[in-house]
Formats: sequence, C-alpha cells, structure tokens
Amino acid sequence: MLHPHYSTNLQVIEAGCDEAGRGCLAGPVVAAAVVLGPDFDTSKVRDSKTLSLEKRLKARTYIEENAQAFWVASTCNEIIDQINILNASILSMHKAVDGLDITPDLLLIDGNRFKPYKTLHHVCLVKGDAHYASIAAASILAKTYRDEMMEVYHQRFPYYHWNENKGYPTVKHREAISEFGISPIHRRSFTLLPRQLSIF
Repeated sequence: MLHPHYSTNLQVIEAGCDEAGRGCLAGPVVAAAVVLGPDFDTSKVRDSKTLSLEKRLKARTYIEENAQAFWVASTCNEIIDQINILNASILSMHKAVDGLDITPDLLLIDGNRFKPYKTLHHVCLVKGDAHYASIAAASILAKTYRDEMMEVYHQRFPYYHWNENKGYPTVKHREAISEFGISPIHRRSFTLLPRQLSIF
C-alpha cells in the first residue's frame, strides 16, 4: 500500500521525484517530478519496476490525466560524461521540478543523494518509489519516457538491441559494442566492456 503523503500537513504541496537510466551504458538519464491531487487514486500506481509494460503505460496515462502537475526532463550522455551520473541524475530532477506549473513546498526524492533545489525543502527516501505514490508516479513517467527515447535511438543503431535492453549492460549489448564499437549515444565515462577488451 503506497502512502499518499509524506507530510501530515495536507496543505503542504509535495512533488515526488525519480529518475530512470542511471545504470545504463548508453542514452540519457531521465527524471520526472509529479504533484498528485487530493482525488488521485493511489491504487493506480506502483513502483515502475514491478509493473509490466502494459500496466506501466496504462498507469502513465492515468497520471498524465489526473496529476495536478508533472514534468519529465533528461540529461544527455555527453553531459553525463562531463559531470558524472549522480550529478546528471540530480540535474535532471532539478530540470523536472523547473517544469512544474505548480511550485511545491516539499520534494520527495527517491534514493539517498540530492542537492538542494533553490529554497525548497527535500527528503531523500531509499526505495521511496515502493512507499510513496508521488515517487512511484514519477518512476513510471521517467521509465516510460526514457524507454521510448531508446526505441527511437534503436532505429538509428539497431545492432545494440536498445529496443530490448534500453541501454542497460546486457550480454547482447556488450557483444555489439565489442563488434561495432561505440555509438555517439554511449557514455564514454562508463566501463562499457570488461577492462581486458578494447573498444577504441
């Protein structure tokens, strides 16, 4: 059962924030921020990792139609290489909050690391997407939007099988890197292959 609120003060506007793609070898990291209204049915959302594709897309539609506010933002692989994946994940969350047309009082952050956003209060919650509805909603948006981006990239670079692995370090993905080298979408700062193999 997901908690609808973190604060006991129902006047506090909470925005749940989560990211997708942090552990990938290629593509952007994508984050979402979501503000749920008092009438939002929290039974409609779950941690995105526990949902099938069909259920994730159905939940995404419900979120987009019923949340008070939401925004999705990304940071590309070139910036990830420049500032590292943690900072890029936080940057994506900041950009997602920037896009909200409601200013929240409190940010609920999935995970244990964050940098303050302007003057807003924030709380880091390990496995927050499994406990708080707004974070679960953000996880669904971030995951589905990023997956769609990787499907588009797959059309340009089909040999990496991003339609299946979405950029994560699967055996087929790494075999393709070994055979074809890296694409412009790969994160060069990551260990793309076992260290005894060269990709350059």
